[in-house]
Amino acid sequence: MNATSEPDAPRVPFPRTASEMVRQFFGRSGTAHPLVQFFKYAAVGVFATLVNIAVFSVCAWRVFPCVTADDFVVKLFGLVPPAIDEAARARLAAYCNVAGFVVADVVCYLINRAFVFKPGKLPMWLEFLSFTAVGAFAALLGAALQTWLIASFGVQTSVAFLVCILTALAFNYVLRKFFIFKG
Repeated sequence: MNATSEPDAPRVPFPRTASEMVRQFFGRSGTAHPLVQFFKYAAVGVFATLVNIAVFSVCAWRVFPCVTADDFVVKLFGLVPPAIDEAARARLAAYCNVAGFVVADVVCYLINRAFVFKPGKLPMWLEFLSFTAVGAFAALLGAALQTWLIASFGVQTSVAFLVCILTALAFNYVLRKFFIFKG
């Protein structure tokens, strides 16, 4: 018996065939080998990141206009950017970032709850708040690491960003798997 007085769940074996891998990957939450579960978690993270980028981009274009003429989104979609000073652009971009994080966090939580982890260790409201707090802390930790790598060692921005993403992914997975969800 574990700390929650429930019988220990049987260990899910590593998939031996492609069909078993697919079954575990697309199966319900908590029914995959830990390595398969990690890849499920990463796939959900990629999707949540795309949601974050989409929400940020729409907000930066329409809700809190803060794109400039040299912005990738402006060039890609042929948009007409607003005339805006740097201080206002920075403030509005922060609003867009918060909006993207909030929407992506909710999407990520719901998919992880249904698809990756076994819920029920905590009440749902506390589970969600814990999930969000861990994600916010991991984002800050990753951003600090990224800044440190660039400022202290001159690491390329893209490499530092990749380290930031991988650090946040690992941190989030471990804390969410072992402290927020049942596994």
